[in-house]
Amino acid sequence: MELLNVSFSVSGVETNLFFPPLVAMVISFFTSMGGVSGAFLLLPFQMSVMNYTAPSVSGTNHVFNVTAIPSGVYRYIKEGRMAWPMTWVVIAGTLPGVFLGYYIRVLYLPDPRAFKFFVGCVLLYIGIRLVKDLTVKSKDAVNSLEEKFITQTEKTRTGQNTTLVSGIPADAVVRTISVSLKKVEYEFWGERFSFSTIGMFSLAAVVGIIGGVYGIGGGAIIAPFCVAVFRLPVYTIAGAALMGTFITSLAGAVFFTVIPSSGGISAMPDWPLGILFGAGGFAGVYLGARAQKFVPQRFIKIMLSIVIISVAARYILQFF
Repeated sequence: MELLNVSFSVSGVETNLFFPPLVAMVISFFTSMGGVSGAFLLLPFQMSVMNYTAPSVSGTNHVFNVTAIPSGVYRYIKEGRMAWPMTWVVIAGTLPGVFLGYYIRVLYLPDPRAFKFFVGCVLLYIGIRLVKDLTVKSKDAVNSLEEKFITQTEKTRTGQNTTLVSGIPADAVVRTISVSLKKVEYEFWGERFSFSTIGMFSLAAVVGIIGGVYGIGGGAIIAPFCVAVFRLPVYTIAGAALMGTFITSLAGAVFFTVIPSSGGISAMPDWPLGILFGAGGFAGVYLGARAQKFVPQRFIKIMLSIVIISVAARYILQFF
């Protein structure tokens, strides 16, 4: 209906009032299961479908994250699946990158064509790592966790004569075992997992710069790396990745708003549009966080791999 059409002065976008939140809700429902808000897919959607290609689209993505993520974080905290030591390491590493990423985006990547190519390369690398993780089988705690999930599912179906999946039990929560500058170790559902504190911080620092440029807070890259490189279960890293994205995006949104234009190019976020996207994302992230424990890890990885590689291929090919 034309009466429901709205115009946004900063971005120049004109669209139906319900279109942005509906798109954001669908995207974030699926991506939030993997610890990703969905901003990494909303950015190409805004650029390609809404023709919003100005540098301020990155800041608008930060606004989306700030609005959408709290509901999912709340859900992961409530269910005891928030790995707090990991959360603080990720925040400490990615936060400085937001500020550096701002200047890179405005000064060196103002051309939408070049920016799309950059986005495509980042997404392609993430997708390759996820696919590699899916094809390589190893005997470790992650695979043991997946076997437990399958076993519990079969028991539920057999015992109750139903097709409903029981998923992760309510008493399976993240328990921190030890924290040091060298290593963080925690337990989840009877399995122990650990990661190098310095390694995670270093990764987060590099990803923070990329996330600052891309307008995603870094979580969309941190989450797949935690799964594919550090071999951590998606059930335990999703909450930490979302919380890290929220904090860095909050800083990014403020920074993009208060810093004046550089070289005549404005990076001021379109706050009304970002909040509208965020309203749908708020519902999608919450529902995704709630549904995650009923979905096998392998399905989440496959879903993210297909979407990420498809978008990456499109953006890289159009550059040439």
